[in-house]
Amino acid sequence: RPGARTVPEPDPREHDTGDTTDAGFLQQVQRKAERRRRHRSGADRTVWQWFGMFGLVGWAVTVPTLVGIALGWWIDRTWPGPASWTLNLLVVGVILGCWNAWRWVQREGRGR
Repeated sequence: RPGARTVPEPDPREHDTGDTTDAGFLQQVQRKAERRRRHRSGADRTVWQWFGMFGLVGWAVTVPTLVGIALGWWIDRTWPGPASWTLNLLVVGVILGCWNAWRWVQREGRGR
C-alpha cells in the first residue's frame, strides 16, 4: 500500500543481551511474525476457510438488505404515501451491503 509503514525484521544480534528471557521473548515475536506472514499470504487457508469467507460476504450483503426491507415496510405501514419506501430502502440496503462486502474483501486481499 502506498504510504504504509513497514516494520523492520528484528535482528537477533541487536537484542542479544545474554539473558535467556530476552531470547525467549525474541523467539516468540519471531514465531508470531512468521504466523502473520503465512496468514497474509493465504498459504495455510483450507477449502473450508474459503467457503466461510464466501458465507461472510453473503451475510455482509444480506443483513443490510433485510434491514432496509424491514424499515421500509414499517415506514410504508406507518405513513402511507405515493412512493414505496420498501423498494427504495431495499435498493439502498443492497448498495450498502455490496459496498460493505467489497471493502471487506479488499481488506482481506491486502492482508489488512
